[in-house]
Amino acid sequence: MIPEADEILERAHVVALPMAVRFRGITTREALLIDGPAGWGEFSPFIEYEPHEAAAWLRSGIESAFTGLPEASGAVEVNGTVPAVDAAEVEGVLARYPGVRTFKIKVAEKGQSLDDDLRRVAAVRELRPGAALRVDANRGWSVDEAVRAADALGELEYIEQPCATVEELAEVRRRLRSSPSRAARTPIAADESIRRAADPYRVAELAAADVAVCKVAPLGGVGNLLRIASDLKLDVTVASALDTAVGMDAGLVAAKLAGSRAAGLATQRLFVEDVAEPRELVDGALPVTRTTPDPERLHALRASGARRDWWFSRVRECLEVLETSLRG
Repeated sequence: MIPEADEILERAHVVALPMAVRFRGITTREALLIDGPAGWGEFSPFIEYEPHEAAAWLRSGIESAFTGLPEASGAVEVNGTVPAVDAAEVEGVLARYPGVRTFKIKVAEKGQSLDDDLRRVAAVRELRPGAALRVDANRGWSVDEAVRAADALGELEYIEQPCATVEELAEVRRRLRSSPSRAARTPIAADESIRRAADPYRVAELAAADVAVCKVAPLGGVGNLLRIASDLKLDVTVASALDTAVGMDAGLVAAKLAGSRAAGLATQRLFVEDVAEPRELVDGALPVTRTTPDPERLHALRASGARRDWWFSRVRECLEVLETSLRG
């Protein structure tokens, strides 16, 4: 069941959260939060996403707010996220993640070099000896660049989305497996090739990855994520799409039910302010709980009237996409 636009919008709060660290080029994270009958939901596709892609994010928010999330309890081990900062800034980022034993490090940033990446990864290794390290290239390398980087970066849990296409991922994985170097042991993880793909199963069909990185909102909700993760028959890491505290609820439920590796769900620590107090990290894990935003924070962090209207229009556009897909 898809609610009417007016029912969603009368329950909606549009917020603008300042970032502590620039992330994906973003310094302010906007989101539309829905105070629904089954709990709070989040609709926060990135600004550049067109309605056909953003509609899955609305489906996810509707699931949380109107249908309700599946039952889950306990805690989820998480990874820390290190943006593409200068190596000198790494220590300050790591301080945000007490007790965390796995770190994802952003690499292949536009305007930076492999040497910048190597210095950033080396800084994490020096400051957190024994931690498991992943790197995330966000499709930033060619096949040749990815193979060179794998050899230079040393032992990693995996390299996430080194190249843009599934075919390129498959080629990187094939070349690494045939290499006599230590890079041959480096697993490949697929993120955008699953969450932004018309056919997320192509990754498995082409043996293009060892790990599936799954994000609740882009995949259309917890139910869809669990189905896709099960069908892919790959190891799974559930990660955040730079969610607010509200969106993190769904991520933690999905991570618990999917048996995720250390989940990429501690990104709340990249915000200066959020709509609720950050969950406490205990021994590198976050509790699976439901969030009720603080009314004072909702008011203080509310977006401008113009931005509110923009998000309301976006909801209506995405609802049209969802309704058309149901009729189809």
